Formats: sequence, C-alpha cells, structure tokens
Amino acid sequence: MTTDKYLTDIRASLRDYFEGHAEQRDAWKKHAYYYHGQIERLLRRLIPPGQSVVEVGCATGDLLNALKPGRGLGIDFSANMLACARKKYPKLRFELDDLEDLKTRETFDYVVLSDSIGSLADVWSAFRSLRRLCRPQTRVVITYYNYLWEPILRLAELARLKARQPLQHWLPLGDIANLLNLSGFKVVQVGYHLLIPIWIPGISYLVNRFLARLPFLRRLCLVEFVVARPEPAAAKPEEYVVSVIVPTLNEKGTIGPLVERLPLMGLSTEVLFVDGTSDDGTREAILAEAARPRPGFTLKLIDQGARLGKGDAVRKGFAAATGEVLMILDSDLSVAPEDLPKFYVALQEGRGEFINGSRLNYPMEKQAMRYLNNAGNHLFGASLSWLLGRRIRDTLCGTKALFKRDYDRIAAHRGYFGDFDPFGDFDLLFGAARLGLEIVQMPVRYRSRAYGDTKISRFRHGILLARMCLFASAKLKFS
Repeated sequence: MTTDKYLTDIRASLRDYFEGHAEQRDAWKKHAYYYHGQIERLLRRLIPPGQSVVEVGCATGDLLNALKPGRGLGIDFSANMLACARKKYPKLRFELDDLEDLKTRETFDYVVLSDSIGSLADVWSAFRSLRRLCRPQTRVVITYYNYLWEPILRLAELARLKARQPLQHWLPLGDIANLLNLSGFKVVQVGYHLLIPIWIPGISYLVNRFLARLPFLRRLCLVEFVVARPEPAAAKPEEYVVSVIVPTLNEKGTIGPLVERLPLMGLSTEVLFVDGTSDDGTREAILAEAARPRPGFTLKLIDQGARLGKGDAVRKGFAAATGEVLMILDSDLSVAPEDLPKFYVALQEGRGEFINGSRLNYPMEKQAMRYLNNAGNHLFGASLSWLLGRRIRDTLCGTKALFKRDYDRIAAHRGYFGDFDPFGDFDLLFGAARLGLEIVQMPVRYRSRAYGDTKISRFRHGILLARMCLFASAKLKFS
C-alpha cells in the first residue's frame, strides 16, 4: 500500500464517508431505483449466471446478488457496508479488504467494479492489484459515470435526488482504457448505457432502449463501461494440439489437395471431416486420405447423419475434437489451407481469443464472391459491429479459430441466443461476444471455388441472417 501521507489521508476520508453512509444507502437507492436496476440489467447482459464473480466495492451486496454467481465474493473497505451485506445476503461471502492493499488471493471468472473507481486514491496501483484476482480467462467489467454529466449530478445532490458523494475522478473511457493498458490488461469492449437515468413513464423506455443505442447519442449516456482481460504471458511455440474441422458436402475434387496443402501446426494436427451424406465420392476420398500415413497428422471422417447445414457439422466436429485449439476450414479451398498457421500463431501469442477470418481486405479472384454477396457481407459486418460493440469485418468467412475451453463455454450458454444459425458463424460470434472474448480479424485472400457449387442461397439465407440480426439486437441492444 502507498506510504504517501496525502493519499493515505484521502483513503481515510473515503472510508469514513462510506462507514457513515452504510445505514442510509438502501434508502438512497430507493430514490434511484431505476438507475440501479439498469446497471443490474447491463451487467447481467455482460456476465452469464453461474459464473464465479468478485465485486470490488460491493457496498451492501445488491449488485453481486443480482448477478446470480455460482461462487460470489464481495469485497469492500467499509466494515459497516459489509455488515449490511451479510445481513441481506447470508448465502454470499463478503470480506473486508482494500483493492489498494489487497489481501485476497482467489481468482474468478469475472471481476466487477461498478461505480467504484472514483473512490480509489491511486487508480493505476489499484488496477495492478486487480491482476491478483485474475486467471488468464478472467474478464474485468468496469462501469463509471460519463464526466459530461458532472454538473447534472452535482445539481441532483443539491436537490437531494441522489446521495452526496466525495469528489469523483474525471475518467473518460479512453483514460480508463489507458490505465488498464498500463496495468497489464487488454481492453476487449467499451460501451455506453442509459441516456435518461430516471423513470419517466413511456419516455425512459423508448429513449434508453432505442435512442441511447444510436451513434452520437450514445456518447451522451450517463454510464460508460469497459470489459478487459489480463494481458497474456508470452507462449512457447508449438505447445497446443490443433483440431481442424472441415464440413463437406459433395467436395470430392478438393479433398486430396486440401490434405496435401494443409500445414502441420502445433504439437500435432487433427483433421476432422464432417460429411453431410455426400453422393459424389467425397466419403471415399476422405477415407483414402485417412489411410495414408502423414507424420504429425490424424485424419478422421464423421458422419453428419443428414444434410443439416454447416453449423450443425461444425458443432459435431467440435464435439468430437481432441485438440486444445479448434479451427474451421471450408472444404472448397476458397481460403487457402496455408493461411491456417496465421490463426494458430495469433492464438498462441495471445493476440486474441477468437480469430475471425476476413475476406474483405485483399482483392478477390474474379467470381470468388458475387456482387450481392459482397454487399451483403459488408452490411452484415457493419450490423454486427454495432450489435457486438466491436469491429467485425467479415461475418461469414468460414475460417475461424479459438481455444476449445472457450468454445465449451460458448456451447454451454448457446440457449441465450437460440439455435437457428445454419452456418454457425453468427452462433460463434454472438457467443464469443456474450462471454467477452477478444475477437480479432485475420485478413485472408478469397479465391474462386475449386470444385462443385456454392451451398449458399443469396436471398433465402440473406433473409435468415437479417432475422438473426434482429433477434440478436433484441438481446444485445434493446433488452
């Protein structure tokens, strides 16, 4: 803990304030019930139920309880606040601790700091202490007020519409992100929430659910939030087993070239062909390649059982995979197998946790993507970027990579969005964003199909994708 007397005095005055405010906190929260309810709604959207969660600056424990953690711990430096919390929520754990002199050594799936960084004497040192609560997959979720609202909040205190607080730090989103970066974290997502923080019948619902999500207006919202993850340590080369999932349907002419060109990755590479009842000799071609010995490779054929779409094939392949790294490669060779090591290295070096191929950066071969498909990809990319709060260049590129441990978490929470994506791309992107995974784009060159015909219907599948975007907007933006 810092020995600077000035900062020590600040900490003491803040502690005295919260100790004296503990008994009145619930009464003040009733005045601001709509605001606190919206904060709970936002964090429930970012944190799935059943996770291990620690809230730093938990006060009387209401938010931690609302998150429905599988293992929950509330930390606060006010003994009086914790006494109230233990009385209200005896099934949750609450401990007296100070983020700037942290004693707790447990790690959690999620670390939450909601409206609490303004009560830190030294935000940089406190953020560095946060790392003790984190494992590599931990997500840190921070909410704070937009400093543009400072005059309005002070007027609300004078009018006794909210509790008077000590002077808060001026920390816009960029400064919070910078402090996290200086403290060993990578920012995954930033966003804004709540344009009207009080309940006005009809108006609050419409403004906060729709207008507050629009460009420009959203930057005027009261609440800012950041999701970050620990900066990964450097990984040793070739330390993962890789499973490559290749969905097939009448792709006989590409099987041999694909196997021949696929590079060896990691400790070993497992190739799982998932075939949807091909009738052109694809199965025989796969079995012939599987019978040929290739050092470091294993090839397997999985029967999909019926023509149930690529999304179903990918899920069946992932379920059967034994590797720590999962990849998807389309069997039509429109993306070169030689590009896959780029995805492996990006995961291995911690450059991201969900590596999404992007075909829209380099010039394409003629006939590789029809004009309407290209326009639709740009449109869906822009739509998903807005929906997910992060940049998604190409939503439908079939080449993706992620760790199996993260896919298992996506699969466990698949019910949140439903199961109606025939391609699997939206299913994975939505799930990765829901869990706060860091999604990064990997440019690839897109080539003309080497064999057979495309399985995509521009209009029928385009309408389905539009429906999926509307459904996701209801979950992610307007819930």
